[in-house]
Amino acid sequence: MTNASRDRRNAAVKQVGRSAAITGAGSGLGRDIALGLAEKGYVVFGTAMNDAEVRASDGRVSLSLCDITKEEDVKAWSGRVSAVLGDGRGLDLLISNAGILTPGPLEVLPLDAIRREFDVNVFGALAVVNAFLPALRKARGRIVQVSTWTASLPLPFNGPSGASKAAMEVFATVYRAELKRFGIDVVIAAAGNMRTGGPEKTAAALARVADRMNAEQRALYGETFGAFTAALNGMQDSGLASTAAAQRVIELAEQVPPPSIAPVGADADEILRFVREKSDTELDTLRLQLAGIGEGSASVRIPATSSQS
Repeated sequence: MTNASRDRRNAAVKQVGRSAAITGAGSGLGRDIALGLAEKGYVVFGTAMNDAEVRASDGRVSLSLCDITKEEDVKAWSGRVSAVLGDGRGLDLLISNAGILTPGPLEVLPLDAIRREFDVNVFGALAVVNAFLPALRKARGRIVQVSTWTASLPLPFNGPSGASKAAMEVFATVYRAELKRFGIDVVIAAAGNMRTGGPEKTAAALARVADRMNAEQRALYGETFGAFTAALNGMQDSGLASTAAAQRVIELAEQVPPPSIAPVGADADEILRFVREKSDTELDTLRLQLAGIGEGSASVRIPATSSQS
């Protein structure tokens, strides 16, 4: 950030008073949330994955390169944000949005790939929250953890995503209890399918897994994984528009009183309801149907993707 842009950002903070930090703000849902917050008058700080995302920013969001799996990067980013906010000012809103997806049969996926998903979706998210807690305490701010309905209804061939997001939902629930006395709210935004950059990334990830299977793995999983891929890719266009999903996340970020967990999209709403109301046997049947490998058709038309940015 140049001196001139830093001066403009400082002036904006003093004038507007509301501030937000969001991970994965360089593209997809994260970018749309960041721009939506900027339109509402927030001064927005975000992380980007590469220089191209930073260069593409039009200045409404202050983007920084940050690998959230590296704690030193996260601390440096939070330090820069706090420096811009100035002494005595806190952060009003933290949106933990960045995430990756690692699809495939658990027997086939390398353990390092699953560890990488947890490094981003869990340990990276924890590092971000902890780094910003001092600033959030000052403002009695709010944390929004972007999750996915597969944390509540995990699907075959989508285990690492569902497991990592479920783990982060547990941590978010614990944070809610531990931070309540500091006036910090914690909201879980359980996303359904969205028309963002995520579907393209998902399709590419699915293709990579299939291409890397050896002959034995293809004999074991080729047919069912192919059916899952077809079912997933066939539902990609049915999701919520990214801008609409972003607006819903912003609504949850400002809702009073704050919900503990709320859906983003009608599909997520229906899945969360099914999980509350149906038996384990019914849910087992549904998860196979949604993955394209069960008998009959699913009683709800739910896309099988995880949010990404």
